[in-house]
Amino acid sequence: MNKQQHILDLIRQQGVLPLYYHADPVLSSEILKALYAGGIKTVEYTNRGEHALENFKQLLALRDREMPELMLGIGTVKNVTDARAYLAAGADYIIAPGMIKEVAEVVHAASVLWIPGCMTPSEIMQAEQFGAKLVKLFPGNLLGPQFMSAIKELFPNLLFMPTGGVEPEATNIRTWFDAGVCAVGMGSKLITKKLFENRDFTGLRSATESLLDIIKSIKSK
Repeated sequence: MNKQQHILDLIRQQGVLPLYYHADPVLSSEILKALYAGGIKTVEYTNRGEHALENFKQLLALRDREMPELMLGIGTVKNVTDARAYLAAGADYIIAPGMIKEVAEVVHAASVLWIPGCMTPSEIMQAEQFGAKLVKLFPGNLLGPQFMSAIKELFPNLLFMPTGGVEPEATNIRTWFDAGVCAVGMGSKLITKKLFENRDFTGLRSATESLLDIIKSIKSK
């Protein structure tokens, strides 16, 4: 099995892709360790601050030392310069908030998985033409599960994952899975501001375990 397929399989198996950023490299590391301890095998760190690249390099080094099964992706990659920098650092996959052909070309040339964000059928068609296998529906809270239901049959060969506004509770998540997504992206709804402020890594591990149990229960029905 190639690496791209392995990552897609991990995202589908988890049913959730946690995502976060923090300027503090120590806090970023502790969050990653808590997610991994809670059962997560792939995470999206986000390129949303001036310290993102250096923090990401430290997270990759931490992964290599302590979490060999973890696949670590980088999100919010909006241009070719950032794509090249994170590919050089060793990102396992690249996630973009939108559909940028030039970024797709750079990532594909490196034989790395590229996951674009899309909001319209036209963007999804472009993403498919440019080689996407998984599309991030963003922002998920504006599109909603009904959008997923409406477009699913148009794209039988694509996987979909909403990000933005997905709640870590059974009813909301079940609605998305019933509509046809393979996973949900989850940032501040899982890794909350309160957890950050209180450095509550044990609480994050418990919340992660609970979320994975909810998803497992939904997928088994």
